[in-house]
Amino acid sequence: MTSTADAAKAYAQERILSQGDALVALSRRIHAYPELGFEEVQASGRLARLLEHAGFEVELGLCGLPTAFAARAGHGSLHLVLCAEYDALPEIGHACGHNLIAAISSGAGAALLELADDLDLTVTVLGTPAEELGNGKALLLEGGAFRGVHAAFMTHPAPLDVLEPPLLAFEQFDVDFADDESDRSPSAVDRGSAAADALTLSQVAIGMLRSKLRPTDRVHGIVTHGGAPSRRVSATYMVRANSLRQLEALRGRVRHCFEAGALASGTRLTITEAHAPYAEMRHDREIARVYLRNAQAVGRHFFDLGNLLDRGLGSTDMGNVSRTLPAIHPAIGIESLPAANHQPEFTAHCVTPAAERALIDGATALAWTLIDVASEPALRRRLLGASEVCA
Repeated sequence: MTSTADAAKAYAQERILSQGDALVALSRRIHAYPELGFEEVQASGRLARLLEHAGFEVELGLCGLPTAFAARAGHGSLHLVLCAEYDALPEIGHACGHNLIAAISSGAGAALLELADDLDLTVTVLGTPAEELGNGKALLLEGGAFRGVHAAFMTHPAPLDVLEPPLLAFEQFDVDFADDESDRSPSAVDRGSAAADALTLSQVAIGMLRSKLRPTDRVHGIVTHGGAPSRRVSATYMVRANSLRQLEALRGRVRHCFEAGALASGTRLTITEAHAPYAEMRHDREIARVYLRNAQAVGRHFFDLGNLLDRGLGSTDMGNVSRTLPAIHPAIGIESLPAANHQPEFTAHCVTPAAERALIDGATALAWTLIDVASEPALRRRLLGASEVCA
């Protein structure tokens, strides 16, 4: 087999098209059986078996996470990773399209299996659990799953194609207010729940804080336990900012609001982090331009959305990866509007013909991007050199 980029791309596209029905079936199967973070036994097992059957060397239980895996092919000097996500959201299932991400990354990886050594590549499809609520990639980073990797790639379903979606730093924590249970006097019963008062005071304080927030700051939460009469009230809150540095400052101010509510009401406050903070996404601009070229070549369209994206900023644990090594996280459109990610209506859109066209397009664009990254001397040298500096 020749090692020229054009011949490699033609071969990769042929492989993806020939496996199209199997990739669509995989996506539909994962969609039909949604599993929450760290519980993706069926999804990760199907992916691992598919890749092992294709010829990858598969390592299960990566970094001590039972539903994480690494499927490797090739022995080249440039090591590129395709991240596969497959966890679902509580109650609304695959409302973020992770069933498609799993199939896209697996399809791109399988297309490169026979090309890797000719391109002097090592290709890994990395099964990454718990993107939604567990920061699984941060755990994999800490465990060494990205050690020796030169760049990481994925593409994420969304209403429209977006090359560099702005994705914020993010923290989620649980807040619990408890009344003084030692106070059993009649007056204590008559005055109702001080814990409910504490949360109300905190919410008022957060409301006043909003006038001081940056346009990219976000503070939102829900009550998870409470109601009168109750001596305990709990809530889950999420805080987002443009960077980890800004997030640290913002979350301190938000926590002060809860502390003020506890102090004013005489209640006990407990704040528990749900997971390590998610970092902001830092798209590698040069690799992103390579992806743009390839995505357009397969027929994807990127529109100038101006500042429209600023109204719907999400977060991803791929941001943690992007602070350590070059990475991209473009969005691939599935024609879902007005439905958007994390809405129940988006769940149904993730198994439509438009979504499954995006699956094939995304796998092809990613495979071609990895081929170009391996074949363009200056870009390849930069990635190899960056790895030596980081080491």
